[in-house]
Amino acid sequence: MFDAPHIPLPSLPGVGYKPQHFAEILADPGPVEWLEIHAENYMGAGGRPLAQLRALSERFAFSVHGVGLSIGGADPLDRDHLARLKTLCDWLQPASFSEHLAWSSHDSTFLNDLLPLPYTTPTLDRVCAHIHQVQDVLGRRMLLENPSSYLAFAESEMEETEFLSQVVRRTGCGLLLDVNNAFVSATNLRYAPRAYIDAFPLDAVGEIHLGGHDEDADDGGAPLLIDSHGCAVADPVWALLDHTLGKCGPRPVLVEWDTDVPDWPVLADEARRAERALQRVPA
Repeated sequence: MFDAPHIPLPSLPGVGYKPQHFAEILADPGPVEWLEIHAENYMGAGGRPLAQLRALSERFAFSVHGVGLSIGGADPLDRDHLARLKTLCDWLQPASFSEHLAWSSHDSTFLNDLLPLPYTTPTLDRVCAHIHQVQDVLGRRMLLENPSSYLAFAESEMEETEFLSQVVRRTGCGLLLDVNNAFVSATNLRYAPRAYIDAFPLDAVGEIHLGGHDEDADDGGAPLLIDSHGCAVADPVWALLDHTLGKCGPRPVLVEWDTDVPDWPVLADEARRAERALQRVPA
């Protein structure tokens, strides 16, 4: 087993790691100080993927981001999946682990999407129970990411920010604030993105994410944004990041680009923009 040193994530820019960038990251990482991987891509035994992580971990801190636990699902967590996740985290010793406030499985069916939840007391109880289980198995605090939303549930009893505050209070977990998700949800559900940030439990934020979105329109012609992670971060999202950092102070900021992945210099330029945003914030 390989044990990387535990290095806290710095309040500096990171990027989502893509194997095609391996050589260039080692040769010239630019402003990038840490890397994120999707856990489900690295649950195999050995081979080139883990060899690359071993080499990169000698120079960079890592964040492991899960997309398959279905934290909000009605079913019990998949114990085999959780065991594989523990094996990966024990091996890599990442500075942080995060998952989504969403569900993606039902019975034995896995859905290739991260689906929203109604913010009710039963949902809160279920999410908290699942987070307790994850933290107990992994032996580490997890971060929970706010979703991108395209509809609101009529049965919701509380705002998303209140739901997240209750989760933090009851489980001791941290939060991953995806600023692009906040902007997408606010646009789609017709509320002010800065008001959402102002109500967010920022003291619990251990990581901030940025990503690109696609612009569309709903059946009534109103703007509809799709969280795609397939293009550069939009200017209004950068402005929302400035507002966020002004409220909470410096945090580790990650640029995600998961589809139509560009050449390394393009992604490095996005990281430089994140670096400049962090430099504008008083320590």
